[in-house]
Amino acid sequence: MRQRGSDQCGASRCSDSRHGGCGASREVPCAQEGDRRQGRGGECPHPRGLIGREGFDLRLRVLGSGSGGNSIAVRSGDTLLLVDLGFSFKEEKNRLADCGVDIGEVTAVLFTHDHSDHCKGIATFHKRLPDVPLVANGDTADAIARQTGVNDGWTLFENGEPFELGDITVTAFSISHDAADPVGYLFEADGSSLFVGTDMGVVTSNVRMAFSRATCAVLESNHDPILLEQSDRPISLKQRIRGRTGHLSNEDAAMLVRETNPLCLKTLLLGHISSECNSPSLARRAFVDVFEELGRTDVHLSVLEQDSPGDLFEF
Repeated sequence: MRQRGSDQCGASRCSDSRHGGCGASREVPCAQEGDRRQGRGGECPHPRGLIGREGFDLRLRVLGSGSGGNSIAVRSGDTLLLVDLGFSFKEEKNRLADCGVDIGEVTAVLFTHDHSDHCKGIATFHKRLPDVPLVANGDTADAIARQTGVNDGWTLFENGEPFELGDITVTAFSISHDAADPVGYLFEADGSSLFVGTDMGVVTSNVRMAFSRATCAVLESNHDPILLEQSDRPISLKQRIRGRTGHLSNEDAAMLVRETNPLCLKTLLLGHISSECNSPSLARRAFVDVFEELGRTDVHLSVLEQDSPGDLFEF
């Protein structure tokens, strides 16, 4: 990794004077415990906070998933990462607060690509929290900078090369989407791993390789092909969505599970569900059929929401 405009290579600690020479690894206080209820699979019985239980290496809260905005909180030890800033600063702050986390405790923000539903909150976030590194590959950083005017504070990586952010090892892998240089992420900590792969038109070998290593996965299951075809959307938009640089259908995403069947996978979260051309029940059905075919009864399956944070998952 390197800071933009610097020859320094970094792991978990940022030294770029343009954002204060901050240390990227900062202590994150324990969140308040929410209402107790029985968890199942990888789901924590404390659904509000990111405090979690001892014995788990990674903790995940999806703050929202869909065309209206995307953001994910990932925690291990004292490291708290955000993936994308698809909401306004106020909304991002409120959703983190709903999870028992202060937005000022974020270690770093990583970006998957430059579309507004993944980066619309960056300008105010960077203005309010200039010491928090903004992490992306060079093309994505350039594209977001052109859109938003956020030209400093960037820490850059090369796709496919693992790097450290605090307690978490991160590997970005290329995906197929109509953006500058879109990526998914694999987060790893002490034997546990989280796959984040949304906004992609086809499943590539990079995606299969990363998914096969996942303990928990956030996977796009965007649309039902029949509902998409029957929708009132313009033909050009339909072609974009179902094209090679568009979005995965339920069947395409489920095929990834069928083809790889990673035995390490214990939790699968379906994201970026279209409100017009899909439904939670249709998305779930596609994967239930595959898991039944594979004889997999050990995977917890959940559908993510747009309007509120999901439950805490830890693994």
